[in-house]
Amino acid sequence: MHDAQIRVAIAGAGGRMGRQLIQAALQMDGVALGAALEREGSSLLGADAGELAGAGKTGVTVQSSLEAVKEDFDVFIDFTRPEGTLAHLAFCRQHGKGMVIGTTGFDDAGKQAIQDAATDIAIVFAANFSVGVNVMLKLLEKAAKVMGNYTDIEIVEAHHRYKVDAPSGTALAMGEAIAHALDRDLKECAVYTREGHTGERVPGTIGFATVRAGDIVGEHTAMFADIGERVEITHKASSRMTFANGAVRAALWLNAKEKGIFDMRDVLDLNNL
Repeated sequence: MHDAQIRVAIAGAGGRMGRQLIQAALQMDGVALGAALEREGSSLLGADAGELAGAGKTGVTVQSSLEAVKEDFDVFIDFTRPEGTLAHLAFCRQHGKGMVIGTTGFDDAGKQAIQDAATDIAIVFAANFSVGVNVMLKLLEKAAKVMGNYTDIEIVEAHHRYKVDAPSGTALAMGEAIAHALDRDLKECAVYTREGHTGERVPGTIGFATVRAGDIVGEHTAMFADIGERVEITHKASSRMTFANGAVRAALWLNAKEKGIFDMRDVLDLNNL
């Protein structure tokens, strides 16, 4: 990768997140917008990426072919769908391009493909690129170690009506952070649905509840509830720019890495706190 200004490519340039990523890339020091991608057949192909994002003309036009722009970027930022991201991953691995992956909803095979690719290229793969959310994950680890073994743990998340996966990747990351702190396997202790006569709550489980409504950008709460008191740790996002800025910041950080898989806690150096 380049030692000076890092050039990023944005997948899904015409989507809500894609436009925010374009704005963030244009605003951040040390970063240049190198390419913007949309699916084949999109009506946005050929449009100026900056104008598409409401940031003015940039001279970078929206393309559908990674092959056509492979010399124009160093790091690929992808917040699309799992099937598209995995296709982009294969291309980036073949051509030695770093990736920032914010796509959620991967199955185990998809997650393994990302792990495998990280033996050749550098990847930041995170469920959420907000600085605040990643600080929250660290707080959850601390709270779980103190309270997790004697409280009932529930995670509640809310997003806009258009989100297609549930629970959110961030909610699952919260569950993983708590489970890891308690030496539990989330696959064994998670409860995703409750309906009908469920009986009493099973001790040691981590419950999840999902809301999909309106234009909610993202709200996540972890509850540690005991008899007589409870602690709630909440993060609320009011703008997608917080995720976009974090992702571009991650791309800038990734420029110094040759290979390996990282998350935002690495980018923010939270693992040393």
